[in-house]
Amino acid sequence: MTIKILKWVGLILLSAFVVLVIVRMFVLDAKERTAEQVAKIHATKLTLDDVMGKNLPPDPGGEADKTIQGVDANKNGIRDDVELAIFKEYPNSAKTRAVLLQYALALQMEVTQSVVNEGTVGAISNTEDGAFFCITKIVPGNDKQKNMITIKQYENFVLDRQINTDARKKARNDFYKNLGNGSVGNSNCDIDINSLHN
Repeated sequence: MTIKILKWVGLILLSAFVVLVIVRMFVLDAKERTAEQVAKIHATKLTLDDVMGKNLPPDPGGEADKTIQGVDANKNGIRDDVELAIFKEYPNSAKTRAVLLQYALALQMEVTQSVVNEGTVGAISNTEDGAFFCITKIVPGNDKQKNMITIKQYENFVLDRQINTDARKKARNDFYKNLGNGSVGNSNCDIDINSLHN
């Protein structure tokens, strides 16, 4: 009888150990995938070629809103219709294009992210915050109220075009449900604004 009890206890302990090992593998895999995605998020940057329009995409037309991700024919991480709208609205200001394209890039990451958890959402949120602060760098003057209005206009110009369907609004809301507490990260522009002539 004692041997039978010892066998059952051993079998239960062995089963518990196997379950623990399997669960731990999934946890480590999720952490590893999150770390890879966060590194990819931090490595995704706007380039000077993007700002100068060296590889502008064709107009996606009606294809632009068929999916949440939209069309990114030139593979720069910015939805083509939004990129073209920024160039159309600000053809003579590389500085404005730089900050608005950076903001569009951050917003696009929200709806194209393959791993959505607190770590990736936090990294993208910090990227978006940095892009927003980059917008503030192109607004001249000391009138804080006027500056905030101008900043909000720039922000809304991109946001209204980027999050322009019910599916995209839902995707963005679902994305941010995973946001934990954190702090604002990098507030640098991808492109040195002072290096641009206009």
